[in-house]
Amino acid sequence: MSPSSTIATGRVRLTGRRHQPPPRRRPRGILAWAAVLSVAVTAGLWLAGGGFRDEPMTAAGRLTGLIASDLLLLQVLLMARIPWAERGFGQDALARAHRLTGFTSFWLMAAHIVLITVGYARTGADSLVHTAWDLVANYPGMLLATAGTFLLVVVVVLSMRAARRRQRYETWHLLHLYAYLGVGLALPHQLWTGADFTSSPVATAYWWGLYLAALVAVLAFRVALPLWRSAYHRLRVDHVVDEAPGVVSVYLRGHRLDRLPARSGQFFLWRFLDGPGWSRAHPYTLSAGPSPDLLRITVKDLGDGSRRVRSVRPGTRVLIEGPYGALTADRSTGRPPLLIAAGVGITTMRALLDDLGAPGATLLYRVRDRAEAVFRAELDLIGRRAGVRVVYLDGPRSTSGSWLPAGYAPDALRRIVPDVARREAFLCGPPAWMAAVRADLRAAGLPAGRIHSEEFAW
Repeated sequence: MSPSSTIATGRVRLTGRRHQPPPRRRPRGILAWAAVLSVAVTAGLWLAGGGFRDEPMTAAGRLTGLIASDLLLLQVLLMARIPWAERGFGQDALARAHRLTGFTSFWLMAAHIVLITVGYARTGADSLVHTAWDLVANYPGMLLATAGTFLLVVVVVLSMRAARRRQRYETWHLLHLYAYLGVGLALPHQLWTGADFTSSPVATAYWWGLYLAALVAVLAFRVALPLWRSAYHRLRVDHVVDEAPGVVSVYLRGHRLDRLPARSGQFFLWRFLDGPGWSRAHPYTLSAGPSPDLLRITVKDLGDGSRRVRSVRPGTRVLIEGPYGALTADRSTGRPPLLIAAGVGITTMRALLDDLGAPGATLLYRVRDRAEAVFRAELDLIGRRAGVRVVYLDGPRSTSGSWLPAGYAPDALRRIVPDVARREAFLCGPPAWMAAVRADLRAAGLPAGRIHSEEFAW
């Protein structure tokens, strides 16, 4: 698609391709090395402060508590929505690292509680129950720390996969905010009774610096920046268009949207100020390349939150958080793109076409019924005007676990896209479906480094 091309959709015209910066390499392994370095510094400060001088159980309890606190603060930083981290790693990679450090921190904190209690009981020759009660009731800050630990336990339990499947995203998102309160309640206990925090000026500076970094990051990027962008850009609903059964597009206008650092393939958290329930944020991807005066999202009716979008009225004010995500044209190496989408995942691929949709691009769209395909007229128009090959993979689901419809041969990918091995692929759809697509692409000779995808992880 040429820079000057436009696509007529409904009552407005969406701009075509925008300036594309040089591709950037995604940093790999940095998150793991940062965690290892942080834990090493924590252990080093513990050793320098005479960690082995305590009774063995108490010493182990202090070390596990310190590492648990360190990882807990790293966990907060991982999901503080720091823009350079979001762009560099992608939301799904940050969420996976966040989940891993979170569970590790939780079990280390549990070990800390048990080891400290046993160690103090052995030193004081008292019962475990009496020692535990004495610690909670009489040590400075321990009542607050107990309340914070309870909140963190609730968050961890509700973050397990079995529990998450039974929750709406909005409910999980609201409950997850209690983790910040849990971290805050633990701070006085660590500063008042934690000798390791004040054993040296270096230790004090490290721990205060880590806490302040986490606090500043959360306040700056999860509170101040979204509020500022919402106030400055003043987004309002322009109109709503039916796209397919149960699917609508919402067009939004605002002030100086050219200054909003959004890219095709990214998503925002949206709050429509249209009555009760406005405080619950909903994650929706841009379904067209952003233009200086217009944004578009496309929403499928999957529950209460998405169902409300259909009835949102023109003029409704909108609060935003974002943009988030790294599945953008920045990942492109300049090879002919192969875009593959399933279901509502077409929204991301449709937006990427505005940046990647040059002649030679191919879009494979998996849909049960072609008549119900989202953006069908729009995609056909792109195919005719921009030379993008659009292939509808329509039909019932395969019983063999294939990502292709029933009746397609195992080598169908090579038949549909004979030059698949020299392309680079962009995927969007359900996680299990994308895993099957990825396996087929690798079998067809496409290197893993040229297969780009991003899961919405929570």
